[in-house]
Amino acid sequence: MVLLAAAVCTRKGNVLLSRQFVEMTKSRIEGLLSAFPKLITTDKQHTFIETESVRYVYQPLDKLYIVLVTTKASNILEDLETLRLFARVIPEYCRNVDEKEVSDKVFELIFAFDEIIALGYRESVSLAQIKTYTEMDSHDEKVYQAVRQTQEREAKEEMKKKAKELQRQRMEAQRSGRSPYTTGIGSVNSSTGPMAPTQTSEMPLPTNPTPTPSASRPKPSGRGMKLGRKGADIDTFVDSVRKDGGVVKDGNKIAAAEPTRTTTAPAVSTSPLHLRQEETIFASLHREGDVDMFEVKGMMWLKVASEELANVQISVAANDNRQVQIQTHPNIDKKAFNETGVVRMKQAGRPFPLNTDVGVLKWRFQTTDSMDLPLVINCWPSESGRGCDVNIEYELQDTSLELYNVTISLPVSNQGGLTVAQCDGSYEHAHGHIQWTIPLIDKSNSSGTLEFTAVGSPDSFYPVNVHFNMNSPFCDIRLNGVTLAGTDTSVPFTSECSVITEQYSVE
Repeated sequence: MVLLAAAVCTRKGNVLLSRQFVEMTKSRIEGLLSAFPKLITTDKQHTFIETESVRYVYQPLDKLYIVLVTTKASNILEDLETLRLFARVIPEYCRNVDEKEVSDKVFELIFAFDEIIALGYRESVSLAQIKTYTEMDSHDEKVYQAVRQTQEREAKEEMKKKAKELQRQRMEAQRSGRSPYTTGIGSVNSSTGPMAPTQTSEMPLPTNPTPTPSASRPKPSGRGMKLGRKGADIDTFVDSVRKDGGVVKDGNKIAAAEPTRTTTAPAVSTSPLHLRQEETIFASLHREGDVDMFEVKGMMWLKVASEELANVQISVAANDNRQVQIQTHPNIDKKAFNETGVVRMKQAGRPFPLNTDVGVLKWRFQTTDSMDLPLVINCWPSESGRGCDVNIEYELQDTSLELYNVTISLPVSNQGGLTVAQCDGSYEHAHGHIQWTIPLIDKSNSSGTLEFTAVGSPDSFYPVNVHFNMNSPFCDIRLNGVTLAGTDTSVPFTSECSVITEQYSVE
């Protein structure tokens, strides 16, 4: 089937939301949807209407219609099956299927629609998988929010202490008969006093949660802002991150990691032309070896900082033999990319936006074949007289890949002790989990083993969560070069690639 668009409209024909899955002009989709109510002659549970160019497949939902616009050559049975899935998705996000509720949840519905259809074709997903994909949380975002909340809380406490100190100084000044403003903040006359610079420089600002120590004030020992020192909720969150296989161990390490991310930003911003590839990997595996879902989503970003380089074209080599779905931005010349692998603006002479990250290309790979997995995890727990003997091993299937900062985490009770017989790499046992760390997995160490004995049953050592990152794309989509549009003049550029695991679990 080829699905052109999906829309939700009222009985009178007012369109509440519309999502196009192929290139269509706004006037054309508006014309198709405005003509739909006039073609309805009966009120059936679900039916279809054919015109000279398209087919409408629709179903009433209370006072609304869910409408799919397809080509006339599409399979009507597949159209009806897809329609039923769309009709089931809407009540999952809207408590009341009415005009107001759909308008409030329009973005959630569009994201769900994108999981059902890709490039006009139906994806093999269920309702439960759609909810899982749209509700995925970002570990990095949670860590950032937790760090920021802690810093704000510490800053507020520091401000309260400073306010109490200033109030005490004012009261002492009034008792001694002196003016309370001789050591105040912002006083013009106080600049000659010895306390004025200290008071002015030490007052923390609400917008800067990390107070800057002054040269005139000795640094207090043991009073600095340390993550994880206050707030049991942050400790609980860090434990949950470690449970999922994350590498965050305590608040101090989280705080130290924050400047590390920001130091890479200037290198990108100073380049006149920078290309960035990002991929996220999601894998849900079964302990018997079956693959419930393996998906890779990628995006290519372009940032132009010089007006002289705004009219460029990018040569991309898409040599992946697997069924990778590639989609260009609507403003990119799709025909030129399909024929020559060149990413350029559809309108000749139109420049790329300046100082803005522009997504020019995105791709998606989805499979249930275990041979396509980058890393296979085998966990063999067996009961023994001492508890349970666990043998867990990893295997790199494609030896051309390089996996960095690999962590394999599984639940292990803190009671009864832990005896490790073999470990290729390093491990840490804390907070009810054992975390196995391998800095690099490549062709030189494509397999490794961790053997230990612990208290528990075979089922208690699941799920196994894996996290890693890569410096080259998993899908074979690579940059060949950049030239000025319409010429063979090469343009210097910088590039980077980041591949992370959103979820990689064995249950």
